[in-house]
Amino acid sequence: MRDQGIDQKDIAEADLRTRRGVFRAVAFRDPVDGHEHMALVRGDVEGRENVLVRMHSECMTGDIFAATRCECGDQLGAALDAIVREGAGVLVYLRGHEGRGIGLVAKVRTHILQDDQGLDTVDSATAIGLPVDVRDYGPAARVLRHLGVRSVRLLSNNPVKVSALESYGIAIAARVPLLVPVSDDNVRYLTAKRDRLGHDLPQLEAPALDGAIGEAPVSEVHG
Repeated sequence: MRDQGIDQKDIAEADLRTRRGVFRAVAFRDPVDGHEHMALVRGDVEGRENVLVRMHSECMTGDIFAATRCECGDQLGAALDAIVREGAGVLVYLRGHEGRGIGLVAKVRTHILQDDQGLDTVDSATAIGLPVDVRDYGPAARVLRHLGVRSVRLLSNNPVKVSALESYGIAIAARVPLLVPVSDDNVRYLTAKRDRLGHDLPQLEAPALDGAIGEAPVSEVHG
């Protein structure tokens, strides 16, 4: 897929000191979707192959307020921890992806249907006339090219993210599972993601061990 790059005037970079250490914060306004996204970069990734990368969709309830209905906040922390352990990597935080792209108000409305009528994360979206997933990963591909990343090991349980990023010309060397332990709060959500959306979530059969987040072995994409 032919794609345009990010204009230099729409990018700002600075060091960001966090409890996990120092990252390079690369804020950018995407030329296609118009949102302002953020890439957190650890170490030297320019010109490197097999860079550990997480494309993380914005989730206010999980990322900020630590909601236990989904695993988003746990995955965000686990991905950053994995990148720090690796010594180099990129986390791309994608705004405009709330509720798989349907927005915050609509997402909360789906929660009402899930709680009151027992619908899952898929049926609760379609019940209010919305698509299940309208996320676009073009912004992640554009910032990875800006950073000079040559190929990635993608931290994700979702095979669709692999094909989506590849469609923008990013080479995927491997998919690295990012497994969150199953709990009473998230089991319905995780089961729907596995059964309805095709996510690879083996911990639903054998619950992940304590400390297993981000420690699962690499799942090779090619070969």
